[in-house]
Formats: sequence, structure tokens, C-alpha cells
Amino acid sequence: QVQLVESGGGLVQAGGSLRLSCTASGRTFSTYGMGWFRQAPGKEREFVAGIRWSGSSTYYADSVKGRFTISRDNAQNTAHLQMNDLKPDDTAVYYCAAASGFNVWLLADYGYWGQGTQVTVSS
Repeated sequence: QVQLVESGGGLVQAGGSLRLSCTASGRTFSTYGMGWFRQAPGKEREFVAGIRWSGSSTYYADSVKGRFTISRDNAQNTAHLQMNDLKPDDTAVYYCAAASGFNVWLLADYGYWGQGTQVTVSS
């Protein structure tokens, strides 16, 4: 009942920047916020960043803190992930998700997922 569409993935060289966007539709009023996760081949999906629809709190994985910024546009039901100083280790499929629970830093609190967008960072 919540649909998510990601955009903005692509190929970038190390040190560069990329901006991901995720637009939600459907019953977005039933969710607490939005988040981004990523999954590299052979590895588990990991939390990257999360934000609620209300308030000012944001949450980040230690590996991206200071480089990535999550933001929201409530009027457009959209979340963004600004990624700066990208590193080859950031290469992964990035997934947008909508949180069905209050704890937007926990994978278990996300109930809706986009299809993912590939981010590749070259050396």
C-alpha cells in the first residue's frame, strides 16, 4: 500500500558526489519516515541513513557519517540522500524504504522497500 521509486544511481569516480531520490506514493501517512539501505554482493543489507516525516532527527551509519546527508520533502513525499566524498567501498545497490515503526535506524522497523538503484564508485 506504499510504493517507492528510487532514482539517481549511476557511476561516479572516487571523491565525487551523487544524489539519490526516493518518491513515495500510496498510504504514506501510515509510515513514520524514510530511510536508505545498501547491499553489496555477498554482504547483508545494511542501514545507511534514516529520517522521520516530522521533527529534525536524522540517523546515520558510522561509515557514512559526515559524508552522506538524508533529507525530506514532505510536500512531495520524497526523501533524498546526498552522497559526498564517495569511496569504492560505497559501491552497492541502494534501497529506499519506508518505516512502519518509530525506530528509523532499525531494519526491522521498515515495512516497504523500493527496487533499488545501483551506485558504482570507481577508483
